[in-house]
Amino acid sequence: MANGVWHTKYRIEINLSLPDLGHPDRPDLLGEIMTSVADRDPGLLECLAHHEGRACLSETGGKSPWMFVRRGRVGGRRPLVASHLPVTHRATPAESEQHKATKERIVATASRYGLDAKAEVATANRRSISDALVTGPGGIRIGWEIQYHHLGPSSVHRRSVTAVENQMTPLWVAKDKAAALIDRAPWARVDDMPWREIAGGKEMVIRGGYRYLQVWKCVPSSPRHCPRTEGAGHCEQIHAEWFLPALCHPEKGPVHIEDLVLSSATGESVPVYVPNRGGGRAGRHMWVPAADCRLWQELTGQPAPLPDAPPSEEDDAITFTEQEIDRTCRAGEEGRHTSDARPVRDLGQPTGGRTLDRLPTKRADRPMVITPVERVAAAAALGCPPWEVGPCSQCGQLMRRYGRNAAMACDLCRIALNQSC
Repeated sequence: MANGVWHTKYRIEINLSLPDLGHPDRPDLLGEIMTSVADRDPGLLECLAHHEGRACLSETGGKSPWMFVRRGRVGGRRPLVASHLPVTHRATPAESEQHKATKERIVATASRYGLDAKAEVATANRRSISDALVTGPGGIRIGWEIQYHHLGPSSVHRRSVTAVENQMTPLWVAKDKAAALIDRAPWARVDDMPWREIAGGKEMVIRGGYRYLQVWKCVPSSPRHCPRTEGAGHCEQIHAEWFLPALCHPEKGPVHIEDLVLSSATGESVPVYVPNRGGGRAGRHMWVPAADCRLWQELTGQPAPLPDAPPSEEDDAITFTEQEIDRTCRAGEEGRHTSDARPVRDLGQPTGGRTLDRLPTKRADRPMVITPVERVAAAAALGCPPWEVGPCSQCGQLMRRYGRNAAMACDLCRIALNQSC
């Protein structure tokens, strides 16, 4: 792999395996060379072999001697590596046609629904361009970003924040389960389809990035296993988690890209960010029905934050091996030696799980107090309005106590009373 590069502006040689890049007098150098090629002079970094007058295999093959720097992925390490520009920064003709067809389909769909839609819209400060901008009747602006080839996390963060600063909600579209944009901004994943099928109107299902909130009471009759106990145990508490449509009970129908074009612009679907409780990634981004979002906020008291990014991520920490510069041009080998397979980010598993604290029990010395959150959660789990929720007259657990077809005691207590008679 190439661990050295020539800086054409400063006229210096950079050793990418050293923490200071071989230039302790330039503390900002790392940030400068990691800047996206779209935001700098493409000829800023040069292949060392080309600079020294030796054969550059990339130029010999009719391509460019200019380079960019990225994080590699080798055996769990993340070294900085220099690659020739055409390796990852130019989409193939097939990818370009896919990109164009998807963009045109989004704009056409929005126009068919009577929404304002434009392609290739620049932000006010010209720092970013959305592939498609769809504006809803209430002024909601969705900036669609179709990203079918690899884009680094820093670029996703930067472009998402720029969109938010310009009063747009970014909506990234990927086709790869390992795409770096997944869970780093609001996103949706579609199938890898030929551009002719996209342009021809073939069904485009959202395979990842759209979820529904499921709330259930963890009892033996529940169709779900308890997320807190091993095996098939049940904790008698109320759980709330986000599921893909096909994993819901009852199963939800698939969400198509046309559905998301309309519902995101009208506010019927909204982006939600759910922080992780433990280590690892900071959290999950997803699109959800607005009603589910409101229920989630009532249950957790958690606002839906803007799609901002944490300052750093463990899996992107740079590894410095402190080696001598390899002055050989490695064009053609870069893909094999600098990138192990990227980890799958779209796992499709339930996420954002929350369990309410144990519900209050009835005591003889004071009346039972039910908090608003407990009432909302119980209503969601029981499938009834909150005002119909009340305590079982025997065990005190929350149940459908009031309204039509209500009962004084829960099913388990009624069974126990019948058995004792």
